[in-house]
This record gives sequence, C-alpha cells and structure tokens, in this order.
Amino acid sequence: MVSQYVPQDIDEKWQEHWETLGIYKAVDDLKNQSKPKFYSLVMFPYPSGDLHMGHMRVYTISDVISRQRRMLGYNVLNPMGWDAFGLPAENAAIKNNKHPEAWTKSNIAFMRDSQLKKLGTSYDWDREVTTCDVDYYRWTQWLFLKMYEAGLAERKEAPVNWCPDCLTVLANEQVVNDGFCWRHLETRVEQRLMSQWFLRITKYAEELLQDLDTLKGWPERVRVMQANWIGKSQGAELYFTVESAPNIQIKVFTTRPDTVFGVSYVVLAPENPLVEKLTTDENREAVQKYVEASKLRSDRDRQIGAEAGEGEKAKTGVATGSYVVNPFNGDVVPVLVADYVLMNYGTGAVMGVPAHDERDYAFAMALKMPVKEVISPSGQPTEGFSQPFCDEGVLLNSGKFDGLPSAEARGKMIAWAEQNQAGKSRVQYRLRDWLISRQRYWGCPIPLVHCPKCGVKPVAESELPVVLPVEGVEFTGKGGSPLAKMESFLAVKCPSCGGDARRETDTMDTFIDSSWYFLRYADAKNPNEAFAKDKIDYWMPVDQYVGGVEHAILHLLYSRFFTRALKDMGLVKCTEPFTNLLSQGMVTMYSPVSKRIEKMSKSRGNVVGTTDFFKQYGADAARLFTLFASPPEQELEWNEDSAVGQYRFLGRVWRLVAELNEKGVICPNLKAAQGEIDEASLDPAARAVLRSVHKTIKAVTQDLSPERYVFNTAIARCMELVNALYKYVQEEKDLNSTQAREVLTYACKSLLLLLAPMAPHISEELFHQSKFAKSLQESIHTHAWPSFDEKLTIDDEIELVLQVNGKIVSKVAARRGLTREAAEAIALAEEKVVAKMNGGGARKVIVVPDKLVNVVI
Repeated sequence: MVSQYVPQDIDEKWQEHWETLGIYKAVDDLKNQSKPKFYSLVMFPYPSGDLHMGHMRVYTISDVISRQRRMLGYNVLNPMGWDAFGLPAENAAIKNNKHPEAWTKSNIAFMRDSQLKKLGTSYDWDREVTTCDVDYYRWTQWLFLKMYEAGLAERKEAPVNWCPDCLTVLANEQVVNDGFCWRHLETRVEQRLMSQWFLRITKYAEELLQDLDTLKGWPERVRVMQANWIGKSQGAELYFTVESAPNIQIKVFTTRPDTVFGVSYVVLAPENPLVEKLTTDENREAVQKYVEASKLRSDRDRQIGAEAGEGEKAKTGVATGSYVVNPFNGDVVPVLVADYVLMNYGTGAVMGVPAHDERDYAFAMALKMPVKEVISPSGQPTEGFSQPFCDEGVLLNSGKFDGLPSAEARGKMIAWAEQNQAGKSRVQYRLRDWLISRQRYWGCPIPLVHCPKCGVKPVAESELPVVLPVEGVEFTGKGGSPLAKMESFLAVKCPSCGGDARRETDTMDTFIDSSWYFLRYADAKNPNEAFAKDKIDYWMPVDQYVGGVEHAILHLLYSRFFTRALKDMGLVKCTEPFTNLLSQGMVTMYSPVSKRIEKMSKSRGNVVGTTDFFKQYGADAARLFTLFASPPEQELEWNEDSAVGQYRFLGRVWRLVAELNEKGVICPNLKAAQGEIDEASLDPAARAVLRSVHKTIKAVTQDLSPERYVFNTAIARCMELVNALYKYVQEEKDLNSTQAREVLTYACKSLLLLLAPMAPHISEELFHQSKFAKSLQESIHTHAWPSFDEKLTIDDEIELVLQVNGKIVSKVAARRGLTREAAEAIALAEEKVVAKMNGGGARKVIVVPDKLVNVVI
C-alpha cells in the first residue's frame, strides 16, 4: 500500500532538521570568495501580531529565489528582521494597557516561530535584527549624528502635516487620498507651523533622479514614480516689485517664462510671511479668515485640489489689497492669497497666467480676473478665445519677443531678466527635505540636547545609546509624547559646557530604521560598530530585493538617499543599495464589508489565516498557490479551491515517487541518477521521457532566472512533467527494465530538485525516501541545481508546413535537419500539393529549413 501525502507528518520535522543542520547560514567569505555572493532580501515586516496569506506571497517569492540561488552554487545571504518601532505599538499600549515593547516582542515571537518558520522559509536567523532593540537603535542614533556632522540634519520651522489622531507630524508621503492620514484613513491632516528636524535629501535630488537610469533591474513604473516625486523643473525665478513698497520683491518660480507678458495676478501661499506685510487694513479680516481655513488642509490636499477640474476647491482665493509691477512690461497686477500655492515648493509665490494654464484660467474665471493671450499656434490672435492654450507656440503681445517660438523665447527672456536684475535661471525640485521628527514615544530617540547657553548639541558618541525609558512611561494618547513629561529622561548635562540642559523629546520617523537595516544584516551582531566595512563591501549591494510597489516613494527613495550619504562619508562603497527589484502584486479577496474584491485586510474582513491552512494542507500547498495563481507582478485573487488544487498536485507527486520506490524502480546508485544515460539505448517512449526531463529543466531554469521570475509557468512545467511520467509508468510494461529504471530514476530526481525551491518540504522528504541523500547530514537544498543537455531539448521531429503559391495546403511530420532536396521531395509527393498542381510542374520551390516548403506553380 503506497503511503499518502500528509504534510503534517513532514513539515515541522524538516523545518527543525534544517535549523539543526544550519544550512541557511550565510558565510562572510571575505578572503577566499570561493563562491559568488548573492544577497537576497525581502522587505522586513512590521510586527503587527499576525500574518495572513496575503503577506505570505512576498516571503514565498523571495524564498524561492534564495533557495534556487543556493542550489546554483551561490553564497546566499537571506536574512530577516522586524521594523519594530511605530505608532501601532503605542496605540496598542494605550488600548490594552501593555507596554509597546512587550506587545512588540510577543508579536515577533509568534510571527517568527509560528508563521514564517512554518512557511518553510530559509532565513539566516542568526542575523535577525529588531529595530526597537537598543543594540540596533544605538547605531541608528550614531548614523543620525554622522548626518548631523555632515550638515544633512537640521532643525527648522516649517509648515508640517499634523494628524490629530496620531498627535504627531507626518511626512508628505504619509498623507494620502487627497489629505488624509495614511494610518487613519478617515482623519483629515491639518497644517501647523512647527520647529522640526529634517534630513536634507534635497541635496541629492539631482543625483537620485539621474541615477534612476542605472537601475535596469527595477520595474519601469517604480522608476517613473520616483522621478515624478523628485519632480525636476527647469525654468526661471522672476522678481515682481511691490508697487507700494519698492524695497520688497515677490520672487516667483515658473517653468514658462515665455508667458510672463500674460500675467494677470500674483498669488502668495497662505504661510508666506509677505501675506502679513502686504495685506491692507480693509482686506485683513478676509485674509486672516482664509489663512486660518487653509490650515485645515494638508499640502498634498491643496496641491491635488488645485488641479483643473477639481471643483470649487481649485478656485478659492482672496485679495491682499496690494499690487506688484511686472518687470517685463510694467503692468500693475494684484497680489492674492490662495491655498493651491505651497510655501515649501518654489518660492511660496506664483504668477497667474490664465490664458496659458488651466488652473490659472479656472482661478481667473472664478475671481473675474483679466485674461491676456500671449502665445498662439501661429503667433496670431485667436478669434473667440475661450480656452487656455497650454502648449508650445509663437509669442504675441510680448513686446520685442513677439514672433519667437516658445523655446527660443524662454532662453532670451531669462537672459534679459538676468541682465536687468529682474530674475535668473533656476532648477526646482518637487522633492522636499525629509521631515523625521515625531512627537511620539515608541521610536528611536534623537541624540541631541538643548542647552540654554550653547544651543543644540549632539550627544557624545561614547554616551550612546540614548536609551528609550521603559519604566514609568504613561500612555494616554493625548498631549504628544510621554517623553516630554518624564523629568528623569529630560534632565541632562550639556555635552559642551556641562550646565543643565534638556534632551530632545522628538523621536525619529520609523522610515529612518528601514533606510539602513539592509546594511546591519551584513554584520548584525557587531557590538562595536554599525557594520564592518569589509563585510559591507563584500555583501552590498543587495542583489535581489522583493517588496510591494507601495514602498516605491517612501522606503526605496529614503534608502537610496541614505546609501549615498554614507558613501560620501566613506562608510560604504556602493552608490545604489538594491541592484534588482521585484514588486509583487497584492493578494485580493471578496470583502463582506465593501461587497467587492479588495486587498486582503483585517479591517475588510477578507483575510485567510496561515495557521489553519498550514495545519490542513501544509506549507508547500500554500507556497505553490501564491506562486502559481498569477505572475508575481500581478494581483492574485485568493481562491480556496485553487489552493487545495495545489495540495492535490503535491499528492500526485508523492504517489508517483512513493510507488516507484515501493516497486524498487528508483535506484539512486545508478549512473543514471547523475544524468549519465545513453539516449541511443532507449526505446522511443523512454527517449521521449528523457527529452521531456531536459526540456523541463531548461524551461524551469529560465523561468526562475532574474530576467523572468515567472514562477507560475515553472510550476506548470513541473505539472506537465508529472503527467508525462504518469503516462509512461502506465504504458510501460516492464518498469524493472534497465531503461525504465534509468530514465525514471533520473526523471524523479530531477523533478524533486526542480520543485525544491518552491515546495521544500515534500521535495526533501521524497529525496530522502528515494535515497538520493546518503545521510541526514545531506539536504536537497544544498544539492546542485540540475543541468540540461541542449541537444536533448530539441525535438527530432518537426511540423513541416507545405504551401502552394504562398497558401498553406498541408502540414506533415518530418525529421529535423532535412536536406533541401529531401524537403522538396516530401512537398512534391504530398497528395494535396499534387492536386493543386493539377498535372503541371513547379516553376519554383522555396525551402525554409525545418519550417516550410512553398511550391510556386
């Protein structure tokens, strides 16, 4: 009686055995470099407490890549850790009266031991990092101090995004859905003016933009998203003098200086300090009311709302009562305040040209401002002008610049502005400096102190870490960070003068932690430095990074910035942290809450837990489903029946190999087990199986290559091979014949090796049952990846297409490599070709070797 596939009997057994063998531990082969290195990395998770099947897809994809690379002979680093600081832990502490550290560590233990390990992942757990551990954030603080020393960290007052639920500042990238908090999707973000800590990512704006072209292994859409976020604009900064105060100029940035003769007004951002100076007494009440209202809208909400077609929000503004003079034509135009202008972009002021900008046109129509055409397709006035013309054209109504094409006019107008002290050429970026201050407790403390005599001073490196206090912390969820109320934490001596000082109470944005964690993995247990340079130089950059496209702007951009800054400090030698990036699609499922297919989420009530599925069907079935249901970049809709289908497929594999073992057909000591089979000695059926094996090895190898990563087709190839083997077993009369034993031994071993990265447990079990492993000290996962013979992947027989006068009349089977004469003879003898010739001869015969013969009559 052939045994049945029972994953519960084998999964945990092999997981424990792999850990005992230590086969997934990476070797810092710094001197010999006997194997090529391969750094495989998946974006580390936030320890929320429970991973569902939607999360398992990304870990499975990364694990398959790591396992196959190890079998290909690479020295693989495949680490895992925890992005453990953050707001959810603090909120859980408030809700459950449990310290964030206890909540976080408990979640980590469950997710590591009961979920990720149960999936059969091949992580090097000796390199595990947890960002809330003091031995990690000590080095986060050290890196911050290096940024501070390099002038990349600075404190400045600026409009910030404030979430009234989080009670903290949000980065621009954390404001989503037209002005809402990324964590509280129903809470509108407010604008506040606060003194905050920033990292000067803008210093690297041009470098970050230009080097996107070097990231050939990244998805195009991710590179485009980063390029758009950096948002380089080339144009001019023009100076408009205030009519009533000639000593005050309003500087505006524009990408279209060729439209300057059409300026109808100038608009200031509500936060611009000039608003207070330029508002007249009779307009002050209206302006103040408008400014206060604008504080309720985030920068992103204001920016998006300003787009044409966004309704009344795009058309609000109020006059200050002051006017400015256009330096090009002397026109006097009004100064207004409107919230679509952002203080932290450009100069905090824009010129309004309604005839040539859709937003300006809508604004002018709403406020009844004049519209002056200064560019048209031909340079002639447009009859019945009723819509803005926003394209390149020819200038009119523009003084001495009339008749010039837009591109030429821009250059000449910028030159005129520079010669007449009316402006200058300028490059502007949409990218803003990275706001890292958070008014919360559960984050990395900023290692700075505030001294009333010396000002802001860095904590001495020898005094690191600034430890986040655990005892005596009160979590109320109100009034900002608990640290600001803890005298034992606040009181400190100034590192410079020794006098009384106060610690910085803001903690760092958690994206700081994830901007360098991939460096710590290279030297995770080093107590003396963040990482040893020789280890970083050996392992970096990451060869394959896997994670969701939702991190295209936040994490990936910040990590690129961090790596560049550290390179400039001489700490690393690589410029880009991630050579190749695979952004997997989401796992979706019907939501009973929204009544539609949505991303798996607890809040949507459409999650499938891992524990129950593993217990019933095993980890390998879960892995195969997440790989098979769709290509990795596309969305995957969870389907229980399809997932169970993978369990049934694994059952077929089990029965096939177990039955052949029971009958003594599989002989691991045969030379055939190493692929040494004399094809000439095989009959047609056995030869067909041998060729099928080589074709499958070639196809799966290509499917799992970095150029493709199409795991679904790799599994499909294995399924086809299983079908071919079942067919052969059923039709072969003597399974104990030499040729049957040889070909089936080789086929089953190859099948298990191909399945090993994707279904590690069943492949390991059957590999040992078949005695392909000589002892328990061996593993299929350290065995060499199977090779193929190119000649055996090419069929001997081809389908030869026969044409008469270019039209297909028949298709016949023929031997590959026919001579032209033989191919022509086959065509001229075929009855349908003969019938078409109707007793006549052929004027010409065209032969395309191994493809077609065209008879011209």
